[in-house]
Amino acid sequence: MDIFVTGGAGFIGGHLAESFAAAGHDVTVLDNYEPYYDLGIKEHNVEAVEAAATDSDGSCEIVDGSVTDADLLTSLTNQTDVIYHQAAQAGVRKSVEEPDKVNEFNVTGTVNVLEAARTNDVDRVVYASSSSVYGKPEYLPYDEAHPNEPVSPYGVSKLSAEHYMRVYNEVYGLPTVSLRYFTVYGPRMRPNMAISNFVSRCMRGEPPVIYGDGEQTRDFTYIADVVDANHRLLTDDSADGEVMNIGSTDNIDIETLAEVVRDEIDPDLPLEYTEARDGDAEHTHADISKANELIGYEPSRDIREGVGEFIDWYETNREWYEPLVVNS
Repeated sequence: MDIFVTGGAGFIGGHLAESFAAAGHDVTVLDNYEPYYDLGIKEHNVEAVEAAATDSDGSCEIVDGSVTDADLLTSLTNQTDVIYHQAAQAGVRKSVEEPDKVNEFNVTGTVNVLEAARTNDVDRVVYASSSSVYGKPEYLPYDEAHPNEPVSPYGVSKLSAEHYMRVYNEVYGLPTVSLRYFTVYGPRMRPNMAISNFVSRCMRGEPPVIYGDGEQTRDFTYIADVVDANHRLLTDDSADGEVMNIGSTDNIDIETLAEVVRDEIDPDLPLEYTEARDGDAEHTHADISKANELIGYEPSRDIREGVGEFIDWYETNREWYEPLVVNS
């Protein structure tokens, strides 16, 4: 199949593109190499995609461009079967600083992707949404019927894009699926994430630093499970027109997460605390029963198993990855 991945040099997009290329598909990656974090990690993501294509019957084309370029999107997707729309201006705190930029990439960019898909009669568009659309919890775990009250411009942009996905399905008959990811982590993850920072500091003999009191909770989802959910949607139309949570087996408070990382690496290290960051949700926890019912999604790792695998990967790739975390 011909697969188009926006944001395909990023963390999730890179893993998707790599996995599709490894499976023998023809993959086109679009990324504008936005320097939200050190571009060295995007270079490694692209190398992984290219290596997967070389080792299989698949192919890959890497295009430096943006979802804000509607004409480029239309020309690149004229033979595409499925679009995996991962491109976005990431970062809750970044969105607080530059809400207009977040709207341009996350909302207008999504409309451009949908228009290209409609014009070229693409079979399906799978959209990377976020648990940030929920915001203030009325109950946990979040199911897809939970009210949406995002607490950051980033969350608002993701929710707006979801509505466009739904409308294009209902009005134009374009098959679309929105996946609400819950804090995805794993090899080649963004270097400014909590887990990568905790691991990096502990590896260097420094205490992990917790923003706030550590009582905030997160549902952390291993990257392999996200890849699995997306692969199921390559040919399965059971979730067309739907929004689904993609989360893990349970949630964990940040203090306990820091302790899990610390105990794996150096149990003698203390924990450090600093001021909480603006725009961060207090709690996230996914009810994944809908994704299980519609596409058979089941997470394969709990947080302790996933953290252990990430630490192993970190040690193997420490030479190039650690400087990116330290400087993030």
